Amino acid sequence: MTIRRAYFQYVSGINIKCFMKVTAYFFASLLIYLAAIVLMACHREKEQSKSTVSTRDEPIREEVGALPETYISPVDNPSTADKIALGRLLFYDPILSGGKDVACASCHHPDYGYAESQELSIGVNGTGLGEMRKFNHPNSIPFARRNAHSLLNTAYNGIDVEGNYTPEKAPMFWDLRVESLEKQALEPIINFEEMRGPSYETEVTLDSIVNRIQQIPAYELYFAKVFGDSSSINAVNIAKALATFQRSLTANNSRFDQYMRGDHKAISSLEKEGFAAFIRSGCAKCHNGPMFSDFKLHVLGVADNEKLTIPDTGPKNSYAFRTPTLRNLRYTDPYMHNGKFKTLRRVMEFYEDMASKEPENPQVSRKQLDPLAKQMKLKFKDFQAIEAFLNTLNDDQFDRTIPESVPSGLPVGGNIH
Repeated sequence: MTIRRAYFQYVSGINIKCFMKVTAYFFASLLIYLAAIVLMACHREKEQSKSTVSTRDEPIREEVGALPETYISPVDNPSTADKIALGRLLFYDPILSGGKDVACASCHHPDYGYAESQELSIGVNGTGLGEMRKFNHPNSIPFARRNAHSLLNTAYNGIDVEGNYTPEKAPMFWDLRVESLEKQALEPIINFEEMRGPSYETEVTLDSIVNRIQQIPAYELYFAKVFGDSSSINAVNIAKALATFQRSLTANNSRFDQYMRGDHKAISSLEKEGFAAFIRSGCAKCHNGPMFSDFKLHVLGVADNEKLTIPDTGPKNSYAFRTPTLRNLRYTDPYMHNGKFKTLRRVMEFYEDMASKEPENPQVSRKQLDPLAKQMKLKFKDFQAIEAFLNTLNDDQFDRTIPESVPSGLPVGGNIH
């Protein structure tokens, strides 16, 4: 009996030990399994996070970006404080216009982001500023053919998605007819509707304006100080001074710029949603780079402006016009090359319709429309978010300095009051 009890206890002890080992093994395996599940979940979450960044941030950053914090000037026209000051005086002085009544600032005023709120500019024989500007009576001068571009950030015209640009080759105007601010600066002076008027024939305009400025002692001193020669008043140096001033008009620290430089709190969640929708819809195919423009010509089929007696058909009758910047849109309505659309909402409706409808301009066939524009997938549900995003491109901190007087003694800014 004793032997049997001893044997039973021995066997039972073995069973208990086995049971404990099996149990321990089971729980150990369970813990390893649970740990594996947790690790896999963490890894999946990490991969999803990477995927989110990959599909939403990286392509965006490849297509658009922050503006540089400084600008570069042409080799033969370096920027100096004195040259900017001289350019500012010329910009506000109506001495540059045939009738001495229009200045560059008449249609590019700081109160309107160096643009204006007119559909089409009123230059010669006009009075008033912005939406209040009207033709005098009687009047035989037509409207300027196109909406006035803002001069803010024109220092960066031509900048690509990598941030590269050449100021000597900077594309200018809605039709890209000249390159560089230096060449752009003289164009409005010789344009009949904008500044020349009936006072001079085109071929003698610049010589006549130069002769006027040479008769003003204060300008003689300014030009001698800037260009080192009392006989330096000529069309080339007038253009250089005007270009240098315009190049200084930067607005390159918007909330979007801050966001792209690393401040992820600079824009709201709705604005980020609009940012993603902007890319997703195809807007950045043309509105790309730091200036949100590819600086190329595109046919969109915008209806003609009824204020023009002769339709503006663009370069070579193509109805193609340059992609405008989307920066500082708060100041630059109405929109498009001829100011046909008063609001951003109307602009987005136009692009939404482009996917399926015939062009609004009957002179443009659907076949002529730019392929990139036809491929856009802008949806009504994204309008609010995209508009919110576009407002992050506004920068209010730009130079608004207006001289108290100009050397000619004429009204500052022309007849704008």
